[in-house]
Amino acid sequence: MLCPSDTPEGEACGLVKNLALMTHITTDMEDGPIVKLASNLGVEDVNLLCGEELSYPNVFLVFLNGNILGVIRDHKKLVNTFRLMRRAGYINEFVSISTNLTDRCVYISSDGGRLCRPYIIVKKRKPAVTNKHMEELAQGYRNFEDFLHESLVEYLDVNEENDCNIALYEHTINKDTTHLEIEPFTLLGVCAGLIPYPHHNQSPRNTYQCAMGKQAMGTIGYNQRNRIDTLMYLLAYPQKPMVKTKTIELIEFEKLPAGQNATVAVMSYSGYDIEDALVLNKASLDRGFGRCLVYKNAKCTLKRYTNQTFDKVMGPILDAATRKPIWRHEILDADGICSPGEKVENKQVLVNKSMPTVTQIPLEGSNVPQQPQYKDVPITYKGATDSYIEKVMISSNAEDAFLIKMLLRQTRRPEIGDKFSSRHGQKGVCGLIVPQEDMPFCDSGICPDIIMNPHGFPSRMTVGKLIELLAGKAGVLDGRFHYGTAFGGSKVKDVCEDLVRHGYNYLGKDYVTSGITGEPLEAYIYFGPVYYQKLKHMVLDKMHARARGPRAVLTRQPTEGRSRDGGLRLGEMERDCLIGYGASMLLLERLMISSDAFEVDVCGQCGLLGYSGWCHYCKSSCHVSSLRIPYACKLLFQELQSMNIIPRLKLAKYNE
Repeated sequence: MLCPSDTPEGEACGLVKNLALMTHITTDMEDGPIVKLASNLGVEDVNLLCGEELSYPNVFLVFLNGNILGVIRDHKKLVNTFRLMRRAGYINEFVSISTNLTDRCVYISSDGGRLCRPYIIVKKRKPAVTNKHMEELAQGYRNFEDFLHESLVEYLDVNEENDCNIALYEHTINKDTTHLEIEPFTLLGVCAGLIPYPHHNQSPRNTYQCAMGKQAMGTIGYNQRNRIDTLMYLLAYPQKPMVKTKTIELIEFEKLPAGQNATVAVMSYSGYDIEDALVLNKASLDRGFGRCLVYKNAKCTLKRYTNQTFDKVMGPILDAATRKPIWRHEILDADGICSPGEKVENKQVLVNKSMPTVTQIPLEGSNVPQQPQYKDVPITYKGATDSYIEKVMISSNAEDAFLIKMLLRQTRRPEIGDKFSSRHGQKGVCGLIVPQEDMPFCDSGICPDIIMNPHGFPSRMTVGKLIELLAGKAGVLDGRFHYGTAFGGSKVKDVCEDLVRHGYNYLGKDYVTSGITGEPLEAYIYFGPVYYQKLKHMVLDKMHARARGPRAVLTRQPTEGRSRDGGLRLGEMERDCLIGYGASMLLLERLMISSDAFEVDVCGQCGLLGYSGWCHYCKSSCHVSSLRIPYACKLLFQELQSMNIIPRLKLAKYNE
């Protein structure tokens, strides 16, 4: 009913669940016909019986959705007739009936929110669905509804599965079998169904891929260029995977793919591939491998106010000497809105908006100037790199205010620090980009797009990735797609025979020459295509550093977070490390001098803070000394004083 792999890791693990492929969730249905049928099948009203009759061992209580419906003597006949009626289509196919022998109850359920799945009915060791039925389905004479109404297939919910015997494959049917699983791979959900050969991977790796498949860049729909989303990542050249699964075909993933087939060499190169880092081929990036588009939007509303004033869009400000727009307004049209196709740099204006200074209705008798004053509130572009304006949309929103939306586009090529992942939870960042002439090449002259460190395989046991490479290589040579469907797919033996037929080693290894020395490498290298996904975590969006910058008003400490150009926090644990090393001046610098150092005057006699060399408590400037403390410390002292708690500083003479 639920996919065993598709759950987040961490806090919500096992609590956030995803449905398996053929699971159906029932909806509420009319229970009148069921009550009628049950009474016709011999269910008696419980009020007409005495206590003694209720306790007979052959009398069973009948419940409908948790409410008592009545009692029955021959419960087996009731259950069997009920199931026959359901298979014949007289009752809704999602009604379930099950027996609990320990409590002597029959439970009938027709409420919403139950999970159920379809199974093929087995009669006398033979499945009801035959090859003839499947041919008719393929030719379009028959659909799934016909299978339901001709008692070939039926839905079972969790309660009814308890007293059924379900076989996984046709050859495992025995005399007790009641149902047959339609297809074993439907055990998995959509995200896990994208993984080729998942039954050869260690189970956590499939779980990791389920989480990462949602972060892969690809195509999101055929209307993706018309949408104005807050953030949209697109791959420039998405490809169909060489190794498909049945699920990929069912959900039509290959029509909107999210990755590219990369030629991978599994070998160590340079040392920049340590700990899962990948080495990329520069020539592949030049040809468009992993290139992506990032779309962002900027919006602006022009409101009307209660005192009949409204926001305006002003034209660009012209330079007095050249009569051309100033640099900040260079991309604006005559109407004050940026024009499509223009390149916009950091701090340039997208919409030159002005807003009235007075927006409220004036009070009685107060004099207000007739001509409202306007102040500039321009919408500016803020970004580390330049963008291009893709389109501008002018519309209105529900409050009849003008709405201007601009779509901004960036084209990015992979760089060091960008994250990639195959479909087996094998994630890694790019550690080095190498010119093609330094890359190793095989005897047919092929250079890999990606070099992957072999240490990623032994402890992770992602054998599915090894088989995907073999099947992908055989598929490329034959010009066809291979299948890596769960519990099935192309067999390794057949794939190896394909490789041998084309004159390759059956192990998928190649004779590889070093691009640096020109000598053959000592070992044969595992070499072939693997489907790689570019993930949305790019170093350009995460890079952050600061020397000086904005500070918070209250504490005068640097602001927090990359979006506010904040400082890099030295936390309590880092402080502990510095204390352990005895690096007291570094600690002072990080926690005070670089943060919020502040000069205060302290009276040595009463220990309170003075002002401008004068102590207001002692009414003298005799014992006042000046010292540097963090501003947050001074703030704490003042806040304590406001609550009538008086902190006093004891000053001691510092003798060298």
